Amino acid sequence: MEIKALHELFLKCHSVCTDTRKIQKNDMFFALKGDNFNGNTYAENALEKGAKYAIVDETEFNTSTKTILVNNVLETLQKLASFHRDYLKTPIIALTGSNGKTTTKELINVVLSQKYKTTATIGNLNNHIGVPLTLLSMTKNTEIGIVEMGANHQKEIEFLCNIAKPDYGYITNFGKAHLEGFGSVEGVIQGKSEMYDYLISNDKTIFVNANDSIQVEKTKNTKRFSFGNTNADINIDFKEAQPFVKCAFNNQEIESKLIGEYNFNNIMAAIAIGTYFKVNSTSIKDAIENYTPSNNRSQIIEKGTNKIILDAYNANPTSMRAALENFGKQAGDKIAILGDMFELGTEAKVEHQNIADLAISLDINEIIFVGENFYQSEIDSKKAKKYKSFSFFEKDFDFSKLKNKTLLIKGSRGMALERLLQVL
Repeated sequence: MEIKALHELFLKCHSVCTDTRKIQKNDMFFALKGDNFNGNTYAENALEKGAKYAIVDETEFNTSTKTILVNNVLETLQKLASFHRDYLKTPIIALTGSNGKTTTKELINVVLSQKYKTTATIGNLNNHIGVPLTLLSMTKNTEIGIVEMGANHQKEIEFLCNIAKPDYGYITNFGKAHLEGFGSVEGVIQGKSEMYDYLISNDKTIFVNANDSIQVEKTKNTKRFSFGNTNADINIDFKEAQPFVKCAFNNQEIESKLIGEYNFNNIMAAIAIGTYFKVNSTSIKDAIENYTPSNNRSQIIEKGTNKIILDAYNANPTSMRAALENFGKQAGDKIAILGDMFELGTEAKVEHQNIADLAISLDINEIIFVGENFYQSEIDSKKAKKYKSFSFFEKDFDFSKLKNKTLLIKGSRGMALERLLQVL
């Protein structure tokens, strides 16, 4: 079936779904495949649950007038999303980067939604499946689309840009993330900059953090809108981050609910993009001040007499360093519980040792390292202890002594350190 004809059927459906557990009446089900599952086997179940159509790519599952056989379900999903994007002609803002993508996306969304009907990436559905699903969730009512793009190897951002065809783009930063796939920080810069390559070649607009010399250099002589402390299209002043980030622009101060000076860049981007799209200053201020972080990202949680900074959604050397340096400046009796950082490849040993050394050097009363990588680090300090796994830590540590403490909990997604909330 041609994509145009499939799109006409799609427009008659409620939405797109790839998981039969979440099927709603009149959905279009795409039978995706993974390493451990074959969505084709669920096509009949999807129809029984109310799906209007099921897209399959294996002949034996093309069993009714409601199944549509294609060559490749994933490729069809991606082509349909790109066709839908062209059909709507909605302005698209794309963003990528090593750290802060999802928080920045959420901030941009709450700011722009003060004036426009927006559709943004849900959670971090930012890969070769998530980006198409985000595009297909947009409707004629969507006035601005906000698409987060993640990548762990070269050519991935280029691929996603060719699907989403963004009109505007922003790269949060270049950091030590996914080194296993990118090979080096230089590889990260090259991979993330594929967004710049797309925007420049298509004469689109780039939002640039003027405080980042690499970003400034890479976007010179381009169509760009800059933000920073000075000499930018919009100047935003940093005030403090003790514990929450405060800043000022257009003669008004914003007090956010985000901790850490590293979140200042994320807030600046939202202010700048809101300003570019003519959201008034008061609305920008209200949106940012009312935004509360969630999903284990920079969350402040009170548990009994303890204050917990939960930042356990993900971690890499750059974000871990920023979180620790901010934590070291906090007041009170502080304990850092740090989990392994994943996808670092051959750099894992060195990067974990560097973070261990940094943590010990800071004004932090006690440090707990959890995971096989940290366990292999050389740690010689009375205020630090290491555990090979979460289970060993859970069994050995005396949680009853945690009274009137401030805790930082940070680690990669696979460590699932948010489990500590149940223990506490």
